[in-house]
Amino acid sequence: MKIVKTILAVLFGLMFINAGLDKFLHYMPVPPMEGEMLKVGMAFGTIAWLMPLVGAIELLGGLLFAIPKTRALGAIVILPVMVGIVLHNAVYMPEGLAIAGPLLLINLWIIADNSNKYKAMVS
Repeated sequence: MKIVKTILAVLFGLMFINAGLDKFLHYMPVPPMEGEMLKVGMAFGTIAWLMPLVGAIELLGGLLFAIPKTRALGAIVILPVMVGIVLHNAVYMPEGLAIAGPLLLINLWIIADNSNKYKAMVS
């Protein structure tokens, strides 16, 4: 089970490293948007600092998540972004839940697996 967790964590980390880098380098194609999704995309675009901030958090969280020693911190750093991704997909692109749902479950699994490390933060 440890090998499965390590493989999933590294893939999860790489996914977010890629997403974070794309926010800065714009190398992945943007799918066509229409209707409500276009309005949301334009609203995000009007806030100049939002996408670089999300990209930096994704990049940092992905790096931390991929490294076993810092995985617990990476899981907490990336959780708000992951919740936003799942909510966005649930409302605007339900077909994206096929990827976002399992990623959220992996994140929650790592958080649950490292719950003893968080006790100092909440006690």
